[in-house]
Amino acid sequence: MIQPNSAFPADFLWGAATSAYQIEGSRNADGTGVSIWDVFTKRPGVVEGCGDGSLACDSYRRWEEDIELLQTIGLNAYRFSTGWSRVMPDGTGVANQLALDHYDRQVDALLAAGITPLITLNHWDMPQALMLSETDGGWLARSTAEAFALYVDAVTARLGDRVSRWITQCEPWIVQLLGYQVGLHAPGIKDLPRSVIAGHHVLLGHGLAVEAINANVAAAQIGVALSLFPCTPASDSAADAKAAWGSDGYVNRWYLDPLTGRGYPADTWALWAEIIEREQGGFSLDEVILPGDEEIIGRRLDFIGINYYTRRVCAAAEVGPDRAFPWAVVGPSGDIARSDEGWEIVPDQLRQLLLRLDRDYDHRPLIITENGGVFCDTPMHDRRVHDNRRIAFIRGHLRAVAEAISQGATVLGYMHWSLLDNFEWALGYRPRFGLSYVDYATGQRTLKDSAYFYGEIARTGQIPADDPAIVPYG
Repeated sequence: MIQPNSAFPADFLWGAATSAYQIEGSRNADGTGVSIWDVFTKRPGVVEGCGDGSLACDSYRRWEEDIELLQTIGLNAYRFSTGWSRVMPDGTGVANQLALDHYDRQVDALLAAGITPLITLNHWDMPQALMLSETDGGWLARSTAEAFALYVDAVTARLGDRVSRWITQCEPWIVQLLGYQVGLHAPGIKDLPRSVIAGHHVLLGHGLAVEAINANVAAAQIGVALSLFPCTPASDSAADAKAAWGSDGYVNRWYLDPLTGRGYPADTWALWAEIIEREQGGFSLDEVILPGDEEIIGRRLDFIGINYYTRRVCAAAEVGPDRAFPWAVVGPSGDIARSDEGWEIVPDQLRQLLLRLDRDYDHRPLIITENGGVFCDTPMHDRRVHDNRRIAFIRGHLRAVAEAISQGATVLGYMHWSLLDNFEWALGYRPRFGLSYVDYATGQRTLKDSAYFYGEIARTGQIPADDPAIVPYG
């Protein structure tokens, strides 16, 4: 039970997060449709190790084991996603009732276990049927936002009597950047000017989905999970400060501002307009962002979902043939803590981010919908996974959350990424983010030391003091 002197409120959501395509497998079960990731992973060389989501963690069949893991850890919340390509195999039309039956059972079991479900409606598992060709369709088509709203209506009509917290979109910037700008994620399109069209339609999909959720869920709480990266100048120079602010507009404000009813920020609009003209995109933003769109996008946002992993250190740079934006992400200098993926570990940036969001966006409630790191520890001779660096990571970041709460931010919950080691998109199965180690050959789950550490914090609301044997972060 949460102790009275805890920095965290008694109703704080202590959870873990996953996504359908990354853990479920069973891509042919129960009438599931083909997703853009089913197609993309068949391209040679696009996924490290040639992996795909055909088996993943086998969670479509072993979901009850995953709920038992949540119970063993002692968590009271679970963020997971419904598979868009499962529920709407043909992209539009009649919803697949077998898929809805599956998620219906999962929700009932979570609630019976005392675990609050937070459902993400789009975690990148778009039906392939919505692609018009290998280079068009998907989020480049305005009709996809309308198709998304139909899918949301089907899911919330079925589950909305028991689920109140809904996350419409996951990481619009990453969808735009990796899916449509540089082509590292499905659908693998490389088109810098038109990528902004895709990003706009993702946000429009959120706005259109709000209407369906409002109709189907009596006490809904609606949010978007945004990949937010604090952008810090590489030096004290005015040029680097300007570069960091420009990067912030590109990564953060371009999504935060319209979702919170402010419309797109003028400086980033001007930047995109310049890029579209320079790259000969063949269109203008006014032809894509139609009158009324910004009002639709800003209809409702009850909480801001924060996916925080690291920061961007930015320096001013000249635009040229190989640089579309007037900055370079240079990374930090000096001896710094990093994850096994090379990402800088900076917990205090999370505290600062939470306080900035609270200050700049009308004290809107916040939920940390993802936070985690790649630490590739494996079972030792005692069959345990002694992932001390993840323990230090969790301690440092939860301290940052506690400090932000004490300084006035309204933080409703923390979802660690991830409950399970899983399929990490283009990086395949090498990175391990999980609180539970997964033996991919057998599907066996083994809770890591970090899971028990996190569970004790969730139970008591108290963050233990540093262990001298574990190097702390922050």
